[in-house]
Order: sequence, then structure tokens, then C-alpha cells
Amino acid sequence: MSRRALYQFGYRRTRDQDSAEPARHRVAVVGAGPVGLALAVDLAQRGVEVVLLDDADRIGEGSRGLCYAKRTLEILDRLGVAQACLDKGVVWKLGKVFQGEDLIYAFDLLPEPGHCMPAFVNLQQYYLEHALVERVSALPGIDLRWRNRVTGLDNRPDGVVLEVETPDGPYALRADWVVAADGARSTLRDLAGLDFVGEVFEDRFLIADVTMEIDFPPERRFWFDPPFHAGRSALLHKQPDGMWRVDLQLGPQADPEAEKRPERVIPRIEAMIGHDRFSVDWVSVYSFQCRRIARFVHGRLIFAGDAAHQVSPFGARGANSGIQDAENLAWKLARVLEGTSPASLIDSYDRERSAAADENIGHSTRSTDFIAPRSAQEVRFRDAALALARSTEFGRRMVNSGRLSLPSVYDSPLSTPDAPDDDWQGGCPPGASLPDAPVRGPDGGATWLLRLVGGEETLITFGDPGFDPPDGVRVLRVGPDVVDREGLVATRLGARPGAAILVRPDQHVAARWMRPARDAVARASRRLRGHGEVA
Repeated sequence: MSRRALYQFGYRRTRDQDSAEPARHRVAVVGAGPVGLALAVDLAQRGVEVVLLDDADRIGEGSRGLCYAKRTLEILDRLGVAQACLDKGVVWKLGKVFQGEDLIYAFDLLPEPGHCMPAFVNLQQYYLEHALVERVSALPGIDLRWRNRVTGLDNRPDGVVLEVETPDGPYALRADWVVAADGARSTLRDLAGLDFVGEVFEDRFLIADVTMEIDFPPERRFWFDPPFHAGRSALLHKQPDGMWRVDLQLGPQADPEAEKRPERVIPRIEAMIGHDRFSVDWVSVYSFQCRRIARFVHGRLIFAGDAAHQVSPFGARGANSGIQDAENLAWKLARVLEGTSPASLIDSYDRERSAAADENIGHSTRSTDFIAPRSAQEVRFRDAALALARSTEFGRRMVNSGRLSLPSVYDSPLSTPDAPDDDWQGGCPPGASLPDAPVRGPDGGATWLLRLVGGEETLITFGDPGFDPPDGVRVLRVGPDVVDREGLVATRLGARPGAAILVRPDQHVAARWMRPARDAVARASRRLRGHGEVA
């Protein structure tokens, strides 16, 4: 009942293993999952050499992470792998919520046109990991080492020394910075003596990859108290390869090992789909946590993804938030290593992404409380909300089958507040991620705003700003150079002629002005680079 590894990689000996002293590297990333791979690619694209260590030699055991959100796809596009995900994945934007057999309501996660990336793509995690590994192999500067298991950690003021076990025995490796992206059971977190703070939920859920033919469109379907699984909840997603993801609530008393047996799994799937023409490729039983470590940065040791925070799977906030961790960290590490920003810039990673983790944990906790209420009062609230949702919009807003992943708006010292006399009507405030829109580039070709911005610090101006930008700031002039094909750039940014928006290398807005001046842009640029108070 388990799909074996689709991709297997060989161990190879490295020069570091023959060195009498620990070899020195700029960055070592531990964990070649989506977060570690994305971080390594991002750093390499910024000219930073990376050693990437993983204790396994394969990917492909179960679908695991599945739903990748629009913002994550925009990041993956910049990293060169989004098209592979789109080509293989199942694109969707519609969700439906049922109570019993009745459709309570449906929702559209991307009702407006004019976006390069879809609302969501469903793709088994092993396909994403493989696309990222392929990208790693195409880039110079990434040394990916399979079957290199970290067993020791010495976190020093000027770097970190790792003890690494291999099939040829142990060796030591020293790095200026080490990023722990080694997942929920993080070895580095244990070696550093760090504990999670938060909540562990008792309810257990069955998760399965099922290959079958079923006449459902590519949409998210969630049931409260369905006839095939009375008194519990169920979730269904379409995957590539004729495969479907099934989640079934089991309750806190379920025996995890017993529930994974075929004689328990198969009847549940038969009841759900109404026939026995299917195969179960992978199955797991889990309970989940909504918790994180207190700090993500410990000297030269940095935590990202599930090694730093854990959330319930409802809302697709796990891998999406982890990849956004990597995006936030990569440009900051690159600037620190090249000497254009102080090391204190890394503290802003902790501030911004720990706040994002708190936001995700809050959403996940509320979703879990609604899906699996733990008191009579919570059951009454849920039943009342579901009843109201049948006929009212405010009732639908109370129903929580998993608030789906959205990028965080950073309340950050790297942001410059709007000037009091700038009359911004909505738009994209400092700290928010830049929205995409269709444009024509300087070469006249049709493209997208985010592709033009890329991973560079960029000043978007609406017209000619009348001054040269500060050093290191690229300018995109909407009007003279970039054609706003459908007027969506100005609309989504809330900009008028003469306005300007300064965008960080991770495509979040740092500052904006209705009447920009060179000295104000220069101050905001210094601020986003960490030349000011960060903590």
C-alpha cells in the first residue's frame, strides 16, 4: 500500500572527507526537502555557494505536501521550476463545502483574471522535489550531498561546525552560516536543545493517496458529517497520475497502526466513492501540532520550514510557509555574505517569519477547532455556523474548513511607512507582497510584472521619476519602458502618475510615495538593507 521511491540518488565521497581540518564553507543547508532545495537554488542564483546535506538518498515516499499556492508558485517561477509544476500538476481555484450530502457553498480563490500563476496547483511533493533537484544540478555553486547525516553541532560566534556521518565514516564541516531545513523531526533542533511551544491536537486523521477513476472536477471538496463517514469530516483533492488525496477524520481514540491496515482503509474508501475499483498507493495516520520554536535565529544557526514551525494541513500552510521562509532568508544571507548589509539583517528574518508563523498557527488552530470541536460549546457554534451558511454570506465567513494559504504582510523595521500626506487608496502597502499583472517589457514582448522585477531591489515608477536611482537600485518605469497592458499594475498598486514603489529582493514592498524624491528613496533603500534598527 505504499509507493516506493520514484527517484534515488547515489552517495559520493567529497574532498572535505579527506581534509585534516574541517573544510570552510559560506553556507550549509541541512535537509533537501522543498525548503532546503528552494533556499539552495535561491542562494546560488544570487552567487552564494551552498553545501546541501541530506541523510536520505531518495525522494518519493507518499505525496506528503500537495497544495502549492499562488505566491509559492511565483517564488518557484523566479527559481526556474514553476513551469515544471504547472505542466505536471492539477490547477484549481474552486472549493466546495458540504454538510451531509448538501452543498453549503462554493468559493473561488482567484475570481479575477490577469495573473500569471493560478490560485493553487496540486502536485505530489516528490515531483516538486525532483524539479528542484534538477534545477540544483543545472546551477553552479550547489554541492548536494546525499547520505550525509548530521550527528553533531558546535554553534560558535563566527560559524558552525557540523559533524557528519557518511557510508565512509564521519567528517567535520564548518560553515559561516548553517540553515536547518531538516523537517518536523529536525536533528539540528534537537542538537541545539530547542523545544516547540504551542498546541498538540489529539484528533487523528487518515491520509491516503488513492488511484481511481471518479467523475469529480479538479476542485477542493470538504465534507462535514458526510453520509459515507458519519459524524466526522472528509477532504478530497485531485492529484496528477489519476491519483486522489483523501483525508478522513478518525477521532482521538483511533489506533494509528490499526487504521493503516488494508482491512480498515479499503472499506472507508469504498464507502466514500461507491465502488472498489481503486488502489491505495500510500497511507498514513497522523495527529498534528500548531507550534513553533521561540526564535528562528540562534547565532549563526537559522531554522526554516517544519524545523521551525508546524501547522495542521488544513489550509495548505506547511510547505507554502516554508518556501516563503526560504525566500525571505536567501536575499538577506546573500547581502550579509557580500558585505553590503550588516549581520543584524538576519534578525529581521526571525522577526518577519516568526510573525508569519504565528499568523499561520492562529489560522490553523481556528480551523482545527472548527473541524474537530473539543467541547459542546464548540459543537454548537459549528452547527449554527453551518446552518447560517446555507443562506447567508456572514454565515459562510464563519465556516472554517481550512483558511487557505496567503502571503503575510510584514510589520517590519525594514519597511518605510507611508508619508502622512500621501493619499493612497488601498493598493499594496509596505510589507505586502507585490501583486502580479500583465505587462509589455522594455523589449516589447508580453510578460509579467513579477518576472521583470525578479529577485533584485527595484524601484517601480509611474512615469520618469526625474532623478537617478541610488546605487544598487534598479528602475522599472511604467509608461516609458514598461507598458501596463490592461491597467492592472496601477490598479493593484493603487498608484497614480508620478508615484513610485520600492520593492525588496523578495518581491515585498519596502516603501511607496505619491511624490518620490531621491533622498527618500535612498533612505528607504538603506533601511531595507538593514542599516538601521532591526530587532
